[in-house]
Amino acid sequence: MKVGVVGLGLIGGSMAKAVKKKTEHEVIGWDISETIRYSALLMEAVHGFMEEGNPKDCDIVVIALYPQMTVDYIKDHAKDFKKGAVVVDCTGVKRAICNQVKDIAAENGFSFVGAHPMAGVERSGFTYSTAEMFEGTTLIVTPYTGTDIGMMNALSMFFKKLGFERLKVTTAEEHDQMIAYTSQLAHVVSSAYVKGALSSNFQGFSGGSFHDMTRVARLNENMWTELFLANGDNLANEIDGLIERMQAYSRAIREGNADELRELLKEGREKCIAIDENKEFD
Repeated sequence: MKVGVVGLGLIGGSMAKAVKKKTEHEVIGWDISETIRYSALLMEAVHGFMEEGNPKDCDIVVIALYPQMTVDYIKDHAKDFKKGAVVVDCTGVKRAICNQVKDIAAENGFSFVGAHPMAGVERSGFTYSTAEMFEGTTLIVTPYTGTDIGMMNALSMFFKKLGFERLKVTTAEEHDQMIAYTSQLAHVVSSAYVKGALSSNFQGFSGGSFHDMTRVARLNENMWTELFLANGDNLANEIDGLIERMQAYSRAIREGNADELRELLKEGREKCIAIDENKEFD
């Protein structure tokens, strides 16, 4: 089977390396950057490259580009995809992709499945990609209603060979709502937190909490701006909800209300324990 990987950044590069290392499939890549293409070849991350990014001979095409670039690529190559091919994207938002390409896939004889690898590191780019990036992680998939079950089973087996421990099947709408809370909100909070006036004086005063809070502020602002705006309704709601909850703590502290503060902290502790217990069955 021939697997195409479009976009050889952190996720795409890791996909290509994992396919080449862990499967018997031929993997051909594409990236707009000639430097990255040569790097991928020299590091033996791919067997070769698509001609001008054309996916015509690929049985599976994994697209690891920014959201709008993903849609543009699918539109531009709609007639180039092999009939019966499976096209999978890796973007962190799903409605903005899935809603735009559903009809294109049906009209041109290929299958499209939205996906989101729950994996990554704080740094971006092909340099930091690894064949082990997806070991033990979850791949969220958002197939359309009526998607062929046999094809999905085959796709599941393919991705599990790359190291994914489980596939979480959901809708594009639920994905975006949940990701706004579990991922995007954390990046916003970290970015805002690290801008505190005292942040430059952290040496000698910081422990694990400081480093945990600032870790994901090291982000790619171009990519995350697009992701945030593509999921703006859900993310803005989560930010507003967090601000409201934080204000309750602020009021209790300013008013010296120990009972209220203790109750807020107790609620948070109990919620954390409940989440930790659920993690054991994840």
